[in-house]
Formats: sequence, structure tokens, C-alpha cells
Amino acid sequence: MRALGRFIKRALLVVLILVIGLASPVIYVETMCRGRATPAPSAPLSGETRPEIRTLLTYPEWHIVHAYDDYAEVIREGDPHDFSYLRAIFGYWSSLCTLTTQAASLGEIDAETRQLVHVIGVSFTFEMLMKAAYEETIGRAATLIRGPRHARLDHLSAQQAAAYAAFLQQVPWYRYDFRGDAAALNQVATDAFRDRERAFSLGLEHLARAAYADVIAQAVAATGYDDLTLQMVVSDLPVETLTGTDGVRVIRETSAGFEVETPRYRELTRILADWAAQGATFLDMAGNDQIMFTATSDAATQDGALANLPRQGYGDTRHLFLVPVQDLAAALRTLDARGLRLEHIHDY
Repeated sequence: MRALGRFIKRALLVVLILVIGLASPVIYVETMCRGRATPAPSAPLSGETRPEIRTLLTYPEWHIVHAYDDYAEVIREGDPHDFSYLRAIFGYWSSLCTLTTQAASLGEIDAETRQLVHVIGVSFTFEMLMKAAYEETIGRAATLIRGPRHARLDHLSAQQAAAYAAFLQQVPWYRYDFRGDAAALNQVATDAFRDRERAFSLGLEHLARAAYADVIAQAVAATGYDDLTLQMVVSDLPVETLTGTDGVRVIRETSAGFEVETPRYRELTRILADWAAQGATFLDMAGNDQIMFTATSDAATQDGALANLPRQGYGDTRHLFLVPVQDLAAALRTLDARGLRLEHIHDY
């Protein structure tokens, strides 16, 4: 009984330490990352209005998307233990601190958004820590037994990681076919130790994600899905260019330009980059006059960037920029001259 009591106490201590560790970045962001700026008044032009702070606070979710993409790039030729899980975690919370501070100039962060970025941050942190604990121990030992050449499932798991990262660019993660990936691992695995280890460990990970995804999908279905379109006002383009763009609907012509409805997410980035190259000016997006975009470059820092985050596997850096909506097109047209590559435009 005494041995059982000691085990329970130690288990509870481990749980307590884990809870404190996961809660500490949330507490830090909430107490130390407070901006003091006053939002400037705005005069919306489009019929749709969304909170402007969302352009900043959609980034945390995309940081996770980028982390999976970095991971896929690292294991394309390397191994999972080559990925810095702690750097991915630090990047999430440090960027959230910066953006939370900056958000004061755009408006008050609502409780639902605060809860969202903290919940996904804690979940991401826990996932990265658990993956690091496995890959730095059992996973690393399995690669030593395997030798320097990748096994069949090393190649397949790298392909699956890349496919998942690409999927997340436009579709919510909980719609991914994790069970299909788990089944594929079992079908392709040989009798080699590394293949059996990968099939078991990654298969278990995929099945756990699938179960969690089912829960999230049911919750989202009950509360409603995010809007998949965005309204904005665009000028300096002929209406034929607007109507000829897939997924775009012209709502009306105004004295300033055309009010249009566009897709969101990765499609929006492609559309805006294309329109900017053709000379467009964006006057208003969802009633807002500030917008954030990310770009990558070979330089460690860029003038005017809110944050500069090194990318793993690529050897370059991601930069976060906040610009007036009316300056966005001009900024996009000058990226090449500045040695920048557009990555994503963060809507609301």
C-alpha cells in the first residue's frame, strides 16, 4: 500500500508539473503582453464588417500549419528528431505575445478569440512535447538500429506529412483522413524494425488524431462553420477582370470601386496577389483598413516586420507585416525588389 501511495503521489506531481508548464505561457501572454495603443476610428466601405484584430489573431492557427510544413520539410531527407519541437512551441507563444500587444491598436480582443488561441496553443504545445519525448528517445533509437538509409515508412511518412501540410492550407485539420494514413502505413510496412516501429507509433498517433477530429467536427457542426467568403472594395481593375476570377462575385459598383465577394484562406492570397500585379488598389476589406501578411526571405530580419521567425528545413525566415489595406497592393508589387516571397495574406 505504501508503494502504491508513493506511485500515486509521484503521478499527481507529474500531472501538476505538466499542468503548470502548459498554463505558464497562457499566464505570461495574458499578463505581460498588453498593448496600450488606442484604435483609430474607421469608416467602412464594404457591407460586411468583421473585427479587425482577427487579421493578427488568425496567425496562431497558421503558425501551427507552418510548423507541420516545416516538419514535413525536415523529415523529407532527415529524421523526426532533427526537427526542433521546442523552437516550434516558442515560436507560437512569442508570436502570440507580439500580436496580442499589437492588437491593442486595432481593437479589443474578445473572450472567444482569446480562448481559441490559448486552447490551440496549449494543445499544440502538448502535442509537440509528447512527440519530442518519443522521437528523441525511442524514435532516435529506432533510427540507430535502422542505419543511415531511410526505411520504406520513413519515405511514406514524409509524403504523408507533406500532404497533411498542404491539406491544411485550405481545409480545417479535422477533415483530414488520418485513418487512411494509418491504414497506408500498415499496408506498406515491411518486416524491418524501423517500418514496424513507424507503423505502430505513427499509426497510433493518426488514430488518436482521428478520434479527436471526430469530437471537434461534431462540436463545429453544432456551433456553425466559419464563413468561407469575404467582402471587399477594389478599384483600378475592369469589372471583366473581377468577374473572370474563379470564385469571385461582384456585388455592386460604388463611387470608390467595386464591392466584391471572394473566397478566403489560401485562395484569397492567390487572388489578391494576381489582382495587385494587374494594378489593383484595395480600399476596404470586411470593413477594415489594416491587414497583415507574411512573407519569407533569406534575410534574418526585415524593416517594418512585427516579427521574424526562422523556418525549419527551409533555411530562411518568415516575416510578419501589418499594413494599411490601401497600401497592400503596392506592398505586394514591391516584394521581389525587397527579396521577399509572399506566403499568406491574413484575412479576418
